[in-house]
Amino acid sequence: MSKLEDRISLDADWDALTPASLFVGWDHLEWWVGNARQAAGFLAGCFGFRITAYSGPETGRTDGTCSYVVEQGDVRFVLTGALGPHSPVATCVRAHGDGVRDVAITVTDARAAYEAAVERGASGLRSPWVEEDEHGALVRATVAVYGDTQHTFVERAAYHGVFAPGFSADNLPPVTQGPPVGITRIDHVVANVEKGALPSWVGFYRRVFGMEQLVHFDDEQISTEHSALMSTVVWDGSKIVLPINEPADGLRKSQIEEYLDSYGAPGVQHIAMHTDDIVATVSALRDRGVRFLRVPDAYYDDVRVRLADLHLPWDELARLGVLVDRDEDGYLLQLFTETVTDRPTVFFEVIQREGARGFGAGNFKALFEAIEREQERRGNL
Repeated sequence: MSKLEDRISLDADWDALTPASLFVGWDHLEWWVGNARQAAGFLAGCFGFRITAYSGPETGRTDGTCSYVVEQGDVRFVLTGALGPHSPVATCVRAHGDGVRDVAITVTDARAAYEAAVERGASGLRSPWVEEDEHGALVRATVAVYGDTQHTFVERAAYHGVFAPGFSADNLPPVTQGPPVGITRIDHVVANVEKGALPSWVGFYRRVFGMEQLVHFDDEQISTEHSALMSTVVWDGSKIVLPINEPADGLRKSQIEEYLDSYGAPGVQHIAMHTDDIVATVSALRDRGVRFLRVPDAYYDDVRVRLADLHLPWDELARLGVLVDRDEDGYLLQLFTETVTDRPTVFFEVIQREGARGFGAGNFKALFEAIEREQERRGNL
């Protein structure tokens, strides 16, 4: 009998115990970056995050790295940088540039989630370990996914510190000034994988994690005159939503191919962050210096007719460049930043959902044409 079977009742349904059945929600996204202090300052100054914790030599950390934790609403990012050239963080940043290394998920039982994932075919990177301090105990375990990305299962019900043992809220950088932004939570996290790999990764998340397919978009739905892609969304049925993209055949290089060439591997392409008031959020972000993709004014001539029954502040949405779409459950408002890294890889989406469960399919053509204009400016189309 395996260790996992020892942990559950003998009359329990074996197939029902999957990692997804233990998911609570997003825990954090850890970025590996060239300069953690500057990255934290950028997210604080431009996106309104609060720097809430730090870990480094001053807090007793001895692995040659340092990390800053930034938070807004329920969104938590960890920015980790190397303190020397031989750190794995430095090696990763040289290969990929700044990017998301770990998409961490809060679970009720990290050991069971890890053992269930490995039993079903995941590659374990670090078996369950416990960290303790005066604030309690934190249990974590890590498995590999696409590229150099990983998922860490985090069991934190018995931990009540600022983030994790070894992190301190003392002597943090000063609070930045600017209007409040109003980000509330992570809506979804999007991955780019190589051509032909989409079905296997969808199968991985379904088989190994016990997640389900929410929706699939083919290259006829997501295409322009020049390029195309395919995308499948998997989810746990509640909070963890993971769209996965792959390039499709087109006349020129797609945005997914540009990402794969620039990052050098599959990885996280963008993070969608939810707001309850996108007009206020985007106004605040623009005031703080965030730059967004822009669609032509003709987009609003069309969408005002297509969605004329929606009572929206159309002039404000057009001024700010916010996109509008709806499905059978309601409507959504969304906007995408330019890439926030030196390489054209990672960017953010701001989204407000008013019942809609979709991903803005009606905006795909306008959005990807806007992305292609940026690719053309870089000489990568």
